[in-house]
Amino acid sequence: MIPGEPGSSTKPVSKYRSQFRIYVDVMQVIQREKNQAKPTRILYGANLSHDRLIKYLEELKSLGVIQESGTEDKVYSLTQKGIEFMNNFKKVESFASAFGFRI
Repeated sequence: MIPGEPGSSTKPVSKYRSQFRIYVDVMQVIQREKNQAKPTRILYGANLSHDRLIKYLEELKSLGVIQESGTEDKVYSLTQKGIEFMNNFKKVESFASAFGFRI
């Protein structure tokens, strides 16, 4: 039996996500939420554990691409720098996929 085949008892091999890809996934969730995403929505949307979510949110804030607002109920949004990054990333991703590459 081949792993990942229906009826197989082993789990399919999951693909590795780079740190860069996780950054993009987090930012895409924020963008999908009309630039006002709560942590729980980001956690589920980017498929992260709570510890990893906190780590990546802090890193993205330090890079200046997202910002945090609210005291009790935190909300995350893209900064202008984050919006520009996502616009350019979409262009690069589209260009790469035209040649059969996946970023």
